[in-house]
Amino acid sequence: MGEAGAEPGPVEAAGAGSARGSRTGSRGGIRVLKRNMKRNGSRNCLNRRSRFGSRERDWLKEDVGRGCVYIYGADSATATSSDLHLVLCTVDTLASEICDGEGRENLYLQLHGDLVRRLEPTEKPLQIVYEYLAGLGFEDLVRIQEEAANSDLSCMIRFYNEKPCQVEQLDRILLSGVYNVRKGKTQLHKWAERLVILCGTCLIISSAKDCHTGKMHILPLVGGKVEEVKRRQHSLAFSCAGAQAQTYHVCFETLAEYQRWHRQASTVVSQRLSTVDLSCYSLEEVPEHLFYSQDITYLNLRHNFMRLDGSGGLDSLCRFSQLKGLNLSHNRLGELPILLCEISNLTELNISCNGLHHLPNQIGSLFNLQTLCLDGNFLTSLPEELGHLQQLCSLGLSFNNFSEVPVVCEKLTALDKLAMAGNQLETLNLGVLNRMSHIRYVDLRLNHLRRLSVDSLEGNKSVTHMDLRDNQLTDLDLSFLGSLEQLHCERNQLRELTLSGFSLRALYANTNCLMTVNVYPVPTLLTCLEISCNQLLCIPDWACEAKKLEVLDMSYNLLTELPSRTLSSLSLRKLMVGHNHVQSLPPLLEHIPLEVLDLQHNLITKLPEMMFFKALNLRYLNVSANSLESLPGEESVSALQLLYLTNNKLTDQCIPDLVGHPNLRVLHLANNQLQTFPASHIATLKIDAKPSLTADSVLSSTLWNHGLAEMAGQRNKLCVSALALGSFADSVEAVYGMFDGDKNEELPRLLQCTMADVLLEEVQQSNIDSVFMSNTFLVSHRKLGMAGQKLGSSAVLCYIRHDATDLAGSFTLTLANVGTCQAILCRSGKPLPLSKVFSLEQYPEEARRVKEQKAIITEDNKVNGVTCCTRMLGCTYLHPWILPKPHVYSIPLTVQDEMLLLGNKALWEYLSYTEAVMAVRHLHDPLAAAKKICTLAQSYGCQDNVGAMVVCLNIGEDSCTCEMHGLTLPGPGGVISTAKPATPSSSSGIASEFSSELSASEVSSEVGSTASDEHSGAGLDAGLVPRPERRCSLHPVPPSSIFQRQPSCATFSSNQSDNGLDSDDEQPVEGVMTNGSKVEVEVDIHCCKGKSLEPVPPGAEEGSPAAGSEDDSGGLVFRIRRQNSMNSNILLAGTKERCELQKSPSTCCLYGKKLSNGSIVPLEESLNLIEVATEVPKKKTGYFAAPTQLEPEDRFVVPPDLEEEVKERIKQHHESGAEQEPNEKAAMAPPDEFDTAL
Repeated sequence: MGEAGAEPGPVEAAGAGSARGSRTGSRGGIRVLKRNMKRNGSRNCLNRRSRFGSRERDWLKEDVGRGCVYIYGADSATATSSDLHLVLCTVDTLASEICDGEGRENLYLQLHGDLVRRLEPTEKPLQIVYEYLAGLGFEDLVRIQEEAANSDLSCMIRFYNEKPCQVEQLDRILLSGVYNVRKGKTQLHKWAERLVILCGTCLIISSAKDCHTGKMHILPLVGGKVEEVKRRQHSLAFSCAGAQAQTYHVCFETLAEYQRWHRQASTVVSQRLSTVDLSCYSLEEVPEHLFYSQDITYLNLRHNFMRLDGSGGLDSLCRFSQLKGLNLSHNRLGELPILLCEISNLTELNISCNGLHHLPNQIGSLFNLQTLCLDGNFLTSLPEELGHLQQLCSLGLSFNNFSEVPVVCEKLTALDKLAMAGNQLETLNLGVLNRMSHIRYVDLRLNHLRRLSVDSLEGNKSVTHMDLRDNQLTDLDLSFLGSLEQLHCERNQLRELTLSGFSLRALYANTNCLMTVNVYPVPTLLTCLEISCNQLLCIPDWACEAKKLEVLDMSYNLLTELPSRTLSSLSLRKLMVGHNHVQSLPPLLEHIPLEVLDLQHNLITKLPEMMFFKALNLRYLNVSANSLESLPGEESVSALQLLYLTNNKLTDQCIPDLVGHPNLRVLHLANNQLQTFPASHIATLKIDAKPSLTADSVLSSTLWNHGLAEMAGQRNKLCVSALALGSFADSVEAVYGMFDGDKNEELPRLLQCTMADVLLEEVQQSNIDSVFMSNTFLVSHRKLGMAGQKLGSSAVLCYIRHDATDLAGSFTLTLANVGTCQAILCRSGKPLPLSKVFSLEQYPEEARRVKEQKAIITEDNKVNGVTCCTRMLGCTYLHPWILPKPHVYSIPLTVQDEMLLLGNKALWEYLSYTEAVMAVRHLHDPLAAAKKICTLAQSYGCQDNVGAMVVCLNIGEDSCTCEMHGLTLPGPGGVISTAKPATPSSSSGIASEFSSELSASEVSSEVGSTASDEHSGAGLDAGLVPRPERRCSLHPVPPSSIFQRQPSCATFSSNQSDNGLDSDDEQPVEGVMTNGSKVEVEVDIHCCKGKSLEPVPPGAEEGSPAAGSEDDSGGLVFRIRRQNSMNSNILLAGTKERCELQKSPSTCCLYGKKLSNGSIVPLEESLNLIEVATEVPKKKTGYFAAPTQLEPEDRFVVPPDLEEEVKERIKQHHESGAEQEPNEKAAMAPPDEFDTAL
């Protein structure tokens, strides 16, 4: 390239177009830019001006088969600044040609920052890059050519001209330092300062002072010598074993260092190695020094690139005379070396995932072999000689291509497990199991089984465990298996199941179509029965008679009643019958040991009398979404800790019934018919009441507005992030996204910050929705860089825009998603799913693809034991099993489209589409709607991170919403929608408060905004933030040639946990909720009606949306905590007068507060009026004037004997305050609450 000083005229490979400016010699097919390019800024990015000159760009445009390959030096992996070469070539250029041009012997390839393998001379580097990009999902050849020239791709695929050596890949470093070093026993070499490392069993000496990269001299010490050098003070001579032993002299500065190194190195030298782990070292040969140790009994060479020939190749492993265990998995062998069959002492051999198509007959000579793992290959048969291995007790044949059980297995009498998961069996003759009387465990999951046949009536008494998950069985009769103890048959299509109950201990048959389950005789040993997600009308009689049954899960069936024998069982500890049609519960006859009872989503109107008295061990009770009108009111001391009562018909009369639960930690009472919550009835609880916050309602004419809620649950950190751009690309467009990192928070944050920019660039390059959305995900996948090598994230992205062919027409919603994040559209009150769930359990086609690519799917249904998702952003080390290519779907928006709902995996696991839509359809505030569905998910038992975004759509076909016309557009329910200020994100430094739909342990952040006019309305001066004139779909703003994002319209959520913990612990910290407070009780209580002590201003009353409707506009939320040291029935009055807060300078200041991410988001208006009891006085300063870190000692406590006097004085104070001048209120100093981060 011209700017880099390269020679003029690129050179093509032979046969690839014209030979303009061709060169001669061995470099004929390529051109190397001679001036090395320095990485500028980020170590993974090159300055664009340093990439190509104009001639190089013109040369590349002539043919899509041309491109460039970045060649890195050996020290490029860790150096802060290093040289790299840019080689112009074609898809036909061989690696040998590039090596000749580079003056190197070999070229090395590294994928995903992991292992490095040497390319064969006939391999084509650029073709490898093109095939890799095509495998990711890029389809257009021109785009593939552009992506291949991007240096950011080096995080996924990279070429080296010399094999890199990284110290962090070696064993644990014992000692290190910079010392004077001399090589050899003679004095011909000079002393020089070098970095010396004693790492594992080797002495490593760098080629440069204080440098961890470059050429590293490795001296194995096992079997060698460490001697004192008498001619030089504080010096040691390190020598390795072998005939041509190398020696290094190291001179230490002090006696203490000399003694420490001498002592440690002597220990290493005297070691007698029996186990050597060389996995994941990118090895092609076994290090020569290992052959001098004859004590090696186990050698792990997993995940390398071992070769057959050579001095240290696989053919030479027979030199280890004592070797008993050998692991050669993931080495791309293609065939099993015959010489390995001569290692007669082998008892364990693992050759899984090597692309084997057959086994040599010589494997029958390994008479001592006890374990043979052949998983993840392409085997279709086994040699008969394998039957000679009479000691073989473990044979792994999973994820091969077997269509039937190999006959040779009948000869292996010591074999006790038939592991054939992930093969191609369609029919299983159970007579084969009768002939293999030695088989006890049968694993046939993830096959294509459609039926099981029996050729004789002879029973089988050997098989005790059988796994038939994820097949296509419709009927299953295993009654002849008289010794069967455990059966897994989940995710089939079973309608009828018949088993023998003589030995049955556990039955798992979830997610089928079961209408009948027959077990005879009664399984007296049965302890676990899980048959959820079926079509059963009643609990089987044999299950009621099982005397040892401890766990019964029959949720998501068609049950109408619960037998008394089941509920009163003396052995049952866990009963799950949620999501049925149970109308009543039988009375409890005697004391029962039940600990967990889930009855949610039924039709229950009343719980049994004396329930808590007779179920003293009950600690978890979930009766949400029923029709309960009362609770058992007996006086007892129960062990109940978690109580879920959301969505019932409970009234104030039920509150005294909670007195007998002193151990209660979690209480959900939302969406009932509570008028007040008199906490004086519960002496052990203390209530922190949050005052309601109102603002002037302003008529809105926006096309869409959104609300966001994210809750960490009982996790120590929030791994969910969201993106909301109500005004995108400087036009009437919007982008909304949700990202779920499962266990990591880094990737969701990166996607949150970069994905909108990527989409903006892609939209300018293509108008085809499937192209620009797919490329947005693929480019975002690349931009994750090194963070995306080991971490992954689910994502859903929604883009609302005008139809590209009709800018004055209707809007189109384009959605793309990977992983488990989903989006649904509420159209005419009904949910319309838009996304696909890319998981092994819910997407059979994806499971089939992953299985065909020979991924190992573990028993918990995870790819290589890592994730259940088959498509994600990141996790590049699991390529090609995990792909970033999204599902893309476009749909025109109509006037019947009311709202768009986005949520992560946890939300949709506990909340159905229909229930989510019905729960929030009547709410016109999207923020309240988002909070409500998150709260519902937690009320139904969700304890994980949960995130939800609700986008209210006001799309009209013949209504103009331009500001110039001054018209308004009706909301989804036919009511004029209102623009609500939003609660600031916790990332903005503004104190985030608990609001109407959230309990103390739920909130991490909540954000709301309105498209195109977030800054209009209450409290924000129009002159502060200028904004362009808003246009409707009928009068759009003329498109501009340059698109720019408007940061003021962007809302980014926070994914930092409020408790300051950033650990990876999956278990919640005992007693610490997500806001960092030491609490023992978490309560979510919503009162359907609030009564204010003072008259509500008429303006505020008129401005409240849908007052008196069945929404949550009058709800209450309390955070209830039990005192740690003493019981208290004292109530904290923490409410603030609505009028004062509305006119307060601090409140007005909030509306103009600029967040840390550049967006200006107004404060939310709470929909709920809070009132604890009619006799409780109000605190003048209220909750918002409290310190940022609230402590129980800081709160205003009124003793019971002074309540009347305090109430009277506060009443007098209110009356006198009403007569004061308005300017006195305006002169109040704003509190520091909103300028101080939590």
